[in-house]
Amino acid sequence: MKSVKSVVNRSQTPNDFGIQDEFSGIAHHFPDPFRLLIRETADSTNDDLSSLACGGAADGLVLLALRQTAGRGRRGAVWFSPPGESLALSILVRPQEPKALWPRLALATGLAIAEAVESFGPPTGIKWPNDVWIGRRKIAGILVEAGPDFAIIGIGLNVHTTDFPPEVSEIATSLSLETGLQIPRAEVLAAVVRRFAIRRNQIGSEFTDLLNAVRQRCVLTDHRVSLSTSSGLKQGTVEGIAQGGELLLRTDHGLECLIQADEVRILD
Repeated sequence: MKSVKSVVNRSQTPNDFGIQDEFSGIAHHFPDPFRLLIRETADSTNDDLSSLACGGAADGLVLLALRQTAGRGRRGAVWFSPPGESLALSILVRPQEPKALWPRLALATGLAIAEAVESFGPPTGIKWPNDVWIGRRKIAGILVEAGPDFAIIGIGLNVHTTDFPPEVSEIATSLSLETGLQIPRAEVLAAVVRRFAIRRNQIGSEFTDLLNAVRQRCVLTDHRVSLSTSSGLKQGTVEGIAQGGELLLRTDHGLECLIQADEVRILD
């Protein structure tokens, strides 16, 4: 892997070069070991970065797609990512912590994004396990996928988008909608990487500090929710987040500790 902060493909239009220059310039301020690889187009940044990881790419590589044509969220859901309006990226990490702790990377990333977004003004919340909210609208989603000796962290973050598809228009938001400002995407990217550089190191011995910060932003606590799990649909009231990062759900059958859940919906 090249020992430079930023690497770009050279098959773009002149306009793409201008966008790349913006991102390349900010990448020189990334903390070590993070460095930026920019691609004009990618089907999925997670898939492309996974291929690079299997080929020996080092910890800290950030792959940013100017256009992502097949971005996905959890359960294979399509991620809306209009060119020039959002950030579509993946981060390669090779954690030193045991693999059993790697699921905590979702919480670490969610917190890092929440803190980065908040640095531009709007207060944020974390919808366990992997969404960042402003109010009750989603501004960012996270997809963590593990390889044999690495993890890929996919991030979709709405920055300038103001017109969402009908199916998500009531539940999605962006930094521009919340602030009324056109904050440069490169600045937002740099803020995310800086916060992630701190929080990724807290999935082990410093997890209590990470967890306390996540708990303060958890939008589900004290709310009645519906969620799907591997054992079926569950409903109950969220009582918080357990010491290992699991969701504490009070159901008619007692207190349950959930490691993972899909389609978490607030009912009240």
